[in-house]
Amino acid sequence: MPYATQADIVTLYGDDALVVADRDGDGLADSAAVARSLSHASAEIDTHIAARYSLPLPAIPEMLTAWCVDIALYRLALSADVLSEEHRRRYEDALSSLRRVAEGKAALVFPANPDATPEETPEDTSPRPIVVGGPPRLFTRDTLRDI
Repeated sequence: MPYATQADIVTLYGDDALVVADRDGDGLADSAAVARSLSHASAEIDTHIAARYSLPLPAIPEMLTAWCVDIALYRLALSADVLSEEHRRRYEDALSSLRRVAEGKAALVFPANPDATPEETPEDTSPRPIVVGGPPRLFTRDTLRDI
């Protein structure tokens, strides 16, 4: 299942972003090419996040949608021979972020489940105090004063 749709591309970057998917020159994006590119981008994302998360994901984080759009637009622009530096930068930024997720230096933030019942929601979400304990200290200012 793709992490983004053609509507997500329009939402993030506007209708003009789909000029890279105009295969026949009629001014309209080729929906099949967009869907194929989004599917390939999602597969590329899966290769990175599978190192840390079991697939399929329970929900789609917003950042995955944005990264999927950036990767798909890069691939579409590359195949349409209209690649810009902005496409390349967004693609490289998305891959860099995905590598960080795979390495464990970043994490995916899943949306809250709006259908959760009260039993599924934690009752107390306040911060817990840190409890530190152990044996008495051997080296203190008083014990080291005579040395």
